[in-house]
Amino acid sequence: MSTTITPVEPTEPAPAPGGRRWPRRFVRPGAAALSGLLLFASFPPRPLWWLALPGFALLGWTLRGRRPRAGFGLGFLAGLGFLLPLLKWTGEEVGPLPWVALAAVSALFIGAVGMGIAAVSRLPAWPVFAAAVWILGEAARARVPFGGFPWGKIAFGQADGMFLPLAAVGGTPVLGFAVVLCGFGLYEAVRLVLARRAATAPISSADADADADLRTEGTTRPVPRAAVAVAALSVLVPVVGALAALPLVDDSAEDGTATVAAIQGNVPRLGLDFNAQRRAVLDNHAERTEQLAADVKAGKEPKPDFVLWPENSSDLDPYRNGDARLVIDDAVKTIGVPTVVGSVLSPDTGKLRNSLIKWDPESGPVATYDKRHVQPFGEYIPMRSFVRIFSSDVDRVRRDFGPGDKVGVFDLAGTKVGLATCYEAAFDWAVRDTVTHGAQLITVPSNNATFGRSEMTYQQLAMSRVRAVEHSRAVVVPVTSGVSAMIMPDGEVVDESKMFTPDALVREMPLRSSRTPATTMGTLPEALLVAVALGGLGLVGVRTVRARRRPASDGMS
Repeated sequence: MSTTITPVEPTEPAPAPGGRRWPRRFVRPGAAALSGLLLFASFPPRPLWWLALPGFALLGWTLRGRRPRAGFGLGFLAGLGFLLPLLKWTGEEVGPLPWVALAAVSALFIGAVGMGIAAVSRLPAWPVFAAAVWILGEAARARVPFGGFPWGKIAFGQADGMFLPLAAVGGTPVLGFAVVLCGFGLYEAVRLVLARRAATAPISSADADADADLRTEGTTRPVPRAAVAVAALSVLVPVVGALAALPLVDDSAEDGTATVAAIQGNVPRLGLDFNAQRRAVLDNHAERTEQLAADVKAGKEPKPDFVLWPENSSDLDPYRNGDARLVIDDAVKTIGVPTVVGSVLSPDTGKLRNSLIKWDPESGPVATYDKRHVQPFGEYIPMRSFVRIFSSDVDRVRRDFGPGDKVGVFDLAGTKVGLATCYEAAFDWAVRDTVTHGAQLITVPSNNATFGRSEMTYQQLAMSRVRAVEHSRAVVVPVTSGVSAMIMPDGEVVDESKMFTPDALVREMPLRSSRTPATTMGTLPEALLVAVALGGLGLVGVRTVRARRRPASDGMS
């Protein structure tokens, strides 16, 4: 006589009797918040990239088998645990309200991701679908609202990690997917090991009440081999894939080299009011450039082929301010090579422009690049009258900036240099466009003085390191107040400045023209992962509809 055992779907844990109910009610919410804190701790300036793996393993335990509504709440808590400390720098000068509001809105996306992960966690191969759902959430957050806010993509915490070569395969979506998949795979592997032990041992009622997954799987069926294979592959495929991608990480000089100088002039003091000292900031960068010229003449430094100033190094419009034009012109003529100057252009009508100007020592300003993705609530204020209700700091931005519409690539002494201004480095398209338009080297001029000595500058530097590997290009990061850096195509930082210290970094950097698969495919890998996520959610929907129809059908037969 044979007995058929029907698999039971994971259910919510039965409430514990008596006074044990309340402590257990907070176990999963606490675990969700802790998983977010682990993700935060995996980000720079801490070299603890591997903490993302236990972070996602814990998140997997938190969400697996939950109802979608519970998944949203748990995901939101994980999002707060992650983003509140990660984005603390946004309140450096404007107080806690904008910081908390931004973190909370961004955490809503992770809440929606938690809902999706909870739903797909009942599917076979759920770690794959769950990791794809996470990438779906990142894709949405990078686009809406107001053009998106991709800060905190999991890929940006992996600049020191073993998975970094995957950035060259499929960009930040594939790199992030691998990390999330490996974390969920680790949880699934541990869960199945425990379930296998439970299947061969009697389980007390107390143990069954304590862990719903253990109760339902350990007492109703043996561990399926397919599930074991999925768990193993979820861990092994990202690791093997990263090792296989190593040949794509190459810092050889395909097109020769260029000697590049990055100027960090520093600012007179920290904070938002540094813009009131625009002339002092300009003078600092001009003087540091002239000092470099003296060092070159004395043989202390090699002569650069071109010089890069940071964003906002001249907030005085040199097209309208003759004095500012003279200061820049003198500095560029002294160094004697093309120089990129970050400036704010103030047309008679219309919006301001956050621009990079190509300044020739003989011809003066000859080309401009206008930042294409201006920062909401920083460079322009959406819904100004409404936002003013909550913070009068919006009036510090008296005139909104407008976006440019042309890809930035300057020819500097024969080298094609791609331009991505500060915040743009967070957006996949903004950096990729420069490479597809011929950039042999990338620069990310930035101004982080507003955010003081916070972790922001290190988080942004990590983005540039990921971009270097993603597109196999050297990246030069000149920053007004630090950290300025020279990054090789393999993501290694070979030279960097100290914060709030005038400096000039001069180094011979490799030039490259070949394209990685990530550069060639563009948004295709992200689109495929989004399709996997939507396919998994669609399967859940179909199962749900069938389950609702089944009782009626059974009753008629």
